[in-house]
Amino acid sequence: MTRLAIILTTVLAVAHAGALAKEVRTASPDKTVVFTVMHGDGGLTCRLSAGGREIIKSIPVSITVDGTEYPAKTGIKASQRRTINNKIIPTVPTIASEIREYCNETLVEFDGPAALRVRVYNDGAAFRWETRIKKDLVTVNSEKLAFTFADDYKLYWPEPNGKGLISHQENGFKHQPISKASETRFACVPLMVDPGGKRKLLITDVNVEGYPGLWVKGTGGTRIDSVFPHYPAKTKLNGDRTVVVSQYCDFLARTKGARSYPWRAFLVADDAGLLTSTMLYTLADPCRLQDTSWIKPGKVSWDWWNAWNITDVPFKAGINQATYKNYIDFASKNKLEYVILDEGWSVRGPDKLLKVIPELDIAELVRYGKAKNVGVILWMTSVSLERNFKAAFEQFSKWGIKGCKVDFMQRDDQVMMDFCVRVAAEAAEHKLIVDFHGGSKPTGLQRTYPNVLTHESVLGLEQSKWSRKASPDMAVLLPFIRMAVGPMDYTPGAMDNFTSDKFRKAFKNPASLGTRCHQLAMYVVFLSPLQMLADTPTKYRRNAESMVFLREVPTTWDETVVLTAEFGKVVALARRNGKKWFIGALTDWTPRELSLKLDFLGKGKRTLRYWADGSKASEQATDTAVGRSSVSAESILKIKLAPGGGYAAVIE
Repeated sequence: MTRLAIILTTVLAVAHAGALAKEVRTASPDKTVVFTVMHGDGGLTCRLSAGGREIIKSIPVSITVDGTEYPAKTGIKASQRRTINNKIIPTVPTIASEIREYCNETLVEFDGPAALRVRVYNDGAAFRWETRIKKDLVTVNSEKLAFTFADDYKLYWPEPNGKGLISHQENGFKHQPISKASETRFACVPLMVDPGGKRKLLITDVNVEGYPGLWVKGTGGTRIDSVFPHYPAKTKLNGDRTVVVSQYCDFLARTKGARSYPWRAFLVADDAGLLTSTMLYTLADPCRLQDTSWIKPGKVSWDWWNAWNITDVPFKAGINQATYKNYIDFASKNKLEYVILDEGWSVRGPDKLLKVIPELDIAELVRYGKAKNVGVILWMTSVSLERNFKAAFEQFSKWGIKGCKVDFMQRDDQVMMDFCVRVAAEAAEHKLIVDFHGGSKPTGLQRTYPNVLTHESVLGLEQSKWSRKASPDMAVLLPFIRMAVGPMDYTPGAMDNFTSDKFRKAFKNPASLGTRCHQLAMYVVFLSPLQMLADTPTKYRRNAESMVFLREVPTTWDETVVLTAEFGKVVALARRNGKKWFIGALTDWTPRELSLKLDFLGKGKRTLRYWADGSKASEQATDTAVGRSSVSAESILKIKLAPGGGYAAVIE
């Protein structure tokens, strides 16, 4: 990290109650976003404004630790201000290989050991509690946090996909007024609010460690209340993988007395800004790893979605040595970095993680993959990893695997959030990458532990095995909502593609809604440094033209340019890796014609190779037109997108 500039000023109030400050206002560097902290008879509240408009008129805040509510009722004692202007080089770049952290910060101090740190960026704001309690262990009894909006704005309510606070966080989104938000079914953030005008508001949390994640619920009016999972008192195992909380404690967390709490973050941006904001990344703690040279992003040949349906081979495909060697051969030939052995490689049951089925020899598969430059990643449930924690990581190192896919967390109380941190840290000790599935959305681990390459927590392609939910309509919402908080393992790559009227759900021979090029474009639009190829090697071998693109497209990016963005309707991005540019465009079920400027290109002529919806794609979704043309910075790229369509291109 390079510090470019810091300006630090301290303003102290006169030390008697009559002169204590009642309001501290922090504006963004461009003065368009303002976050105000106010103290009055009702306690401490905050306010968020953007573009001269009040968006959230009241955010009451306090935190109660060991029975004492902070801050003290004597008001704001002092404030310290500074401007932060840093250059950050991400270990694993997604939006860009160089990030600017640029904000104004205020530390608001009170009588007592608690303070509120506020940061305001040109595209948002955030605050967090900080305590200096001189005790090794304290109990956080509760946190007051609510959001009263200036009007009954429309929002995209994350529809829960579980009961209570148990959820894979694979949400759909219900477009409705704030006043219609459920008062009884809690929803997990990120929460998208549309106050009208160009800018939208995304609410989430960052740096959730030693603390539970943020949930929300409606109140019947324009206020949204926060909900925090309490600390588990008792848990029980349902089946072989789902650990539910059967009894909660009457507190949120047990934690250090001197610490910083999670950020409450408000991303305020237009549609293009939602796709390129790095504010949330900068709020996360910096990398804690000394050596990151071994962390290797890449693409994965994945087995579970396609149900091991390899048909162009002389053996019976399934969970066996020959099948996985075929996956490895396919990955090697197409320069994919990894294969995943998903569910089934070990005997089922939380205590049997390291008992490999007799049809497999993990060590021999690892050796076979290593000879072909393909690493092996193993899937596991969170409960099986927890029950075999040290032994599992030691065995993973002995086998020589490259990563863990940890699934079925389904909670974000303190215990589970701390489990994720422990997994990230222990995996790093053993030089293993991590893919979290079936759990909470990203909250910054991808910066703090960059071996955590991706998270699921998204309504992804797996849904097409049993529903129509993974639709083009959903695909053009996700980049603006879920992807704004961090990488998402959507698992694209279906080779059987259908129009809306012809789609069929099938668990063992799945397909996708939308066109083939819709799937290809996801590899550019959707950010995930660990990116799946979800379909079977057989189908990829039968679709050689698509594999040309999938072989070439990278998973990390040096630069991102938004070509067009209309929330929930259409998105087109150009991303650069090295000297090559890649273009991806997605539409909902509405066909579109786009004219895209290529003025981001440097001087001179370039060659553009494209994969576009074919002339029959509106009827036969697999129809793909492949071609090339000469382009320059002066060119206007005209493309046609079929209903549920897409476009992918490489410029070099």
